[in-house]
Amino acid sequence: QVQLVESGGGLVQAGGSLRLSCAASGRTSSSYGMGWFRQAPGKEREFVAAIRWSGSSTYYGDFVKGRFTISRDNTKKTVYLQMNSLKPEDTAVYYCAARGAGDYSDPRVYNCWGQGTQVTVSS
Repeated sequence: QVQLVESGGGLVQAGGSLRLSCAASGRTSSSYGMGWFRQAPGKEREFVAAIRWSGSSTYYGDFVKGRFTISRDNTKKTVYLQMNSLKPEDTAVYYCAARGAGDYSDPRVYNCWGQGTQVTVSS
């Protein structure tokens, strides 16, 4: 089993930056990779970014448009989400999750979720 703890959320002005962290513990070898999702009030959970534990492939939601970068530190079992040029519409609870094989953008292939961290972007 994998345990995930997110951190780094907060309040930032539009145009600002935040870096989210997701520390994993437990059997991370049982997961194929990691992903970030977000959920705003009244909206469905939305895919943000994903990365595998091996290799260099990264994947992003269409709305990211070069503003966010996902990375990992395997020695620390930590995944990061660097968010730049933040917009008010980026306001949401951000979740990291561990996934098995499958469509990286489908939340159903993610079998372990963190508690979420709030990101609020003011205009």
